[in-house]
Amino acid sequence: MKSIEKNYKITVPNIMRIDTSKTAMQIEPPLSTVGTTIVDAKGRLVLLRGVNWFGIETDAHVPHGLWKRDYKQMLIQIQSLGYNSIRLPYCETALRSPNVSGINFEIGSNKELRGKTPLEIMDLVIEEAERQGLLILLDSHRLNDREIPELWYGDGFTEADWIDTWKMLAIRYKNQANVIGADLKNEPHGKASWGDNNLETDWRLAAERAGNAILNVNPNWLIVVEGVKKNVPGQKLEHWDGGNLEGVKNYPVRLSHSNKLVYSPHEYGPGVYNLPHFSDSEFPENLIERWEIGFNYIASENIAPILIGEFGGRNVDSSSIEGIWQNKFVKYIQANNLSFIYWSWNPNSSDTGGILLDDWQSVDLSKHQLLSQLLPSMPI
Repeated sequence: MKSIEKNYKITVPNIMRIDTSKTAMQIEPPLSTVGTTIVDAKGRLVLLRGVNWFGIETDAHVPHGLWKRDYKQMLIQIQSLGYNSIRLPYCETALRSPNVSGINFEIGSNKELRGKTPLEIMDLVIEEAERQGLLILLDSHRLNDREIPELWYGDGFTEADWIDTWKMLAIRYKNQANVIGADLKNEPHGKASWGDNNLETDWRLAAERAGNAILNVNPNWLIVVEGVKKNVPGQKLEHWDGGNLEGVKNYPVRLSHSNKLVYSPHEYGPGVYNLPHFSDSEFPENLIERWEIGFNYIASENIAPILIGEFGGRNVDSSSIEGIWQNKFVKYIQANNLSFIYWSWNPNSSDTGGILLDDWQSVDLSKHQLLSQLLPSMPI
């Protein structure tokens, strides 16, 4: 489905002229939860407004785009557009590897990355993000560097490997204030279940084991728990991978620190996965009920906060099905004061595109106009 709107460009050729001394973090970590809200250390309401910047989970083992851009320039641009956070995906393979690719070491600050391991590059990205006032949510996106697994173990990795990596990161970044938490596992699906007490597949139980292990070594982090796809007793709807949080009603995640739990659905339109509700005669009026049943009852019933961990798509117009869905979802996020992290910053997401265009410099104006409804007013 093609958008009838034309993509214009916002370019930021002289982005280093931004006075970064005036962009200091206004949110004071660590973050916690009170009812359905996320709050900072001073008890102030926090709405996460973020982007997914992927790449460490791929065979490059570093955030993508560094073949075109200085990594510091990239972070400055993210902040300059009004975002306050980045979800940073990684994979187990990358963090155990000495090898990186896809970096032009002749570009600006990228020279600092020469000879560094993937984990050391992650350190530098996170440290620079803090200087730019950006929060980091770490995301266990894959186990290997090729595909998203159904479960939190497999592909040559055990549950113990997965938890040990989380504990290592929680200790490593314990004093790195802008690292706010752990998105425990990206998009459980396939055999993944919720609430059936099968130790091999029940994602709710695995999230408790990992979440409590993290909090035992770093009690400051938020524990972010996605849904599953199916295998939930009594579920009413068909869902996208990771989007099914219907099971929370009867089988909530139980953590040692209950004020650190955030639930995080993923939501996509037909450009990614064409579920039947997009062709229903009631579309788009049927969407609100779906979102309430699928995840937002958790906030409506004062159970816990909701963070939309991923949503996105190429079309943002008012005539295509995907564009109508995406516009309605933005309005829903706004009306319900939900936190979100958009997929993606990267233009090389094949089914969604990105906030950046293919030159890794220009901003897709149509997407920026859509998302600016959720962002503070910032000069371009």
